[in-house]
Amino acid sequence: MPLLSPLARGIAWVTRASIALAAALMLAAITYQVVMRYVFGDTPSWSEELAVLLFSWSVLGGLALGVHEGWHVRLTLLPDLLPRGLRILAERATDAVTAALGLFLAWSGWRFLDITSGSVSAAIGYPIEILNVLAPIAGLLMALFGLERMLRPGGALPPAEQPLA
Repeated sequence: MPLLSPLARGIAWVTRASIALAAALMLAAITYQVVMRYVFGDTPSWSEELAVLLFSWSVLGGLALGVHEGWHVRLTLLPDLLPRGLRILAERATDAVTAALGLFLAWSGWRFLDITSGSVSAAIGYPIEILNVLAPIAGLLMALFGLERMLRPGGALPPAEQPLA
């Protein structure tokens, strides 16, 4: 799939940028809340809710981006003992399972979104679907990135072990 890698890289770039923006806005909202509370004695009702929304994307988007970048935590004791060919096969199987878990997150997140549709957030009053759609989006991104890793030439081995092509 020659188009999948450039597509995944582009989507990963957008995901990375959106996470950085969400983290910066979250920090600004929390800073504003702290200053308003402790300096002016007037806590805004919306700042914590906005920070939670932005934090949710930072975590879920970071989870998906971690699949693309290979940041996940895992035990490599057994795969490291395998010959190179079997190690590539084990990596591909791991990536396939990761993609399947991403699809499960997308499906279950979509079901939760359907159950909670019509609600609004308490302080800001935005449609709660904005918060709850983050799980299906992250799941689809995990599935895409897992599939892309699974189909990479040479598997998803560390760069030092990638074939020169």
